[in-house]
Parts: sequence; structure tokens; C-alpha cells
Amino acid sequence: MVSPHVAVIGAGSIGRRHAGNLAELGAKVAHIGWRDFDAAAFAARRDLDAVVIATATQIRLDLIALCARMGLPFYVEKPLTWSRAELDAIHEAAAPVAERSMVGFMMRYHPVMRALAAEDLSDIYAFSFEIGHDVRQWRPNWRFGDSYAARPEGGGVLLDLSHELDMAQMLFPGLALRAVDSLGHAEFPGVDFATTLQLATPGGAIGTVSMDYLSPVFLRRARLRGLSRNIEIDFLVPSLRFVTPEGAQTQAFPFERNEMFLAAMTDFLTLVRTGEGAEITAHAPRLAKTLATDRLVAEAWERRAFQGHVALDMG
Repeated sequence: MVSPHVAVIGAGSIGRRHAGNLAELGAKVAHIGWRDFDAAAFAARRDLDAVVIATATQIRLDLIALCARMGLPFYVEKPLTWSRAELDAIHEAAAPVAERSMVGFMMRYHPVMRALAAEDLSDIYAFSFEIGHDVRQWRPNWRFGDSYAARPEGGGVLLDLSHELDMAQMLFPGLALRAVDSLGHAEFPGVDFATTLQLATPGGAIGTVSMDYLSPVFLRRARLRGLSRNIEIDFLVPSLRFVTPEGAQTQAFPFERNEMFLAAMTDFLTLVRTGEGAEITAHAPRLAKTLATDRLVAEAWERRAFQGHVALDMG
């Protein structure tokens, strides 16, 4: 199979990105907006090799089930769902193509994460991951209130920016959720604008993952505290700073954001061409490998405790 034929469902910014990247990687692309999607006509197609699902979260189960019935591996945007019951249903439906399918946690391909995956983190006793971005500055000519992010179910910062939780889970497998504190907004009931998760590892390390729609300056960083050294991480520069009693060393990385998306799609196309035994990136977000993160996201969403409201003028 030299040029797989991939359907991209979803005409938003992420759908357009995936369609463009697939074309750049040599795939034949059928780009279908959700409003134009006809399930019956799609099910009758016999010309496709795979599907990219780039729709709103609340309509993914039916599409995943359709892909599985058609025998088509899929790449689905994160998170899979905010419901633990629906997550079980998704994995049951996806079983026929699960080993060839992926979830869109592209931060696993970030050069800093690749470097951290090769480090010995066994002496880390505390960690924190943080992302903050003023939601009103995301894209030009875009209104939060008109977006999926403003929906009580399927929206909110926890679901939208769940990459941070996946990165923590990748580096510290087996995370257990202790508490979830959120801030809401009076105009958008049930939507979290800032959320912090309290977590613990099986080995006894403790940590937090915080995400918000509020920071006037875009930030994306982490800190790992160990018995022998601290590691300070800036995902935007990007850089790693190793701090020991003897001093500090900083390692910088070349970075272009779309390279992560291209790397993820390259792995997906390899799965499509070669099958479940394909040799791809060790930490590639295969469906089964993201289950722990997906469960944490759904559990956290169900356990959110709103502590107050922010007075952010949404315009």
C-alpha cells in the first residue's frame, strides 16, 4: 500500500491541519466536514484505508463504532470522552481495529518529552505540570461562546488541554487521582476555566496538573523534584534545565509545533500500511496505551469540585 486513502472527518482547524499533513506525507485525502457527513453513504464506501476523526468530543463513539464495523483503523482527537461509561463503550466498539488505531496526544512527540522518556526518573518525589493561555487570544475571528469549548458536556479546560495529564501519565504510569478543584464562569455553567488535579504515583510521588483559560501570557511548563536533582521544563522554548548542588545545566531543543503532528501522523500511516506489528515510536499514543490517561480524564471530569467563578470578560 503506497498511498493510503484516508478520510478526515471534521472541518475545523485541527481537521484542516491533519488533512494538510496527510497530503504532505503522500496520502490521498478525502476531507469531509461534519455537517456534510452522511453515515450511510460513508459506510458504503470501499475506497478507504483509514479515518481521522477530528470532530467534537460528544459525537465520537458513533464514528469509532462505524470505523470498527468497516475494518478501518482510526486516529481520533483527544480526549475520547468525559464519561467513564462511554469510554468503556468506545473500547468495546473499537476492539476490531484497536491495535492499529491512535489517539491524538501529539505532545508525546515533543522533543522534551522524547528526552525525558530516556531519563531515569526513579528518584522523583514531586512533579507539577502547568499550562495557561487566555482563551480569547487563541485564534483570530473566534469566539469562545460559539465553540465546542463552551459546552457543559464536551467543553472546558480539563478536556481541551488534557495533554498535560497525558504527559504526566506517560512519565509516571499508574497515577491515582486524589482531588479536582475547578473555577467556573457565571456565563457558562458547568464549564471549567481553570482546573487543578492532585495526583499520586504507585511509588509514593505526589504531583499536580494545572490548566487554565486565563493566563494573560501563554505558558507551558513543568517541574520534577528528585532526591538527586530538580528538572525544570519549558515546553515553549523548549528546554530542560537540570539543577543539582553542583550547579545547573540547560539543554535547548529545536522545535516547530507542526513537527509533532507530522510525527504522529507518520506513525499512524505506518500502522495503516503495516498493521499492528509495525515498528513505530515507543510512546506512540496507540488506543490501548492512552487508556489510563483517558480514564483519568473522565474520572477527573466527573469529580470536578467548583470552588468559585472567574470574572473574565468574554466579549
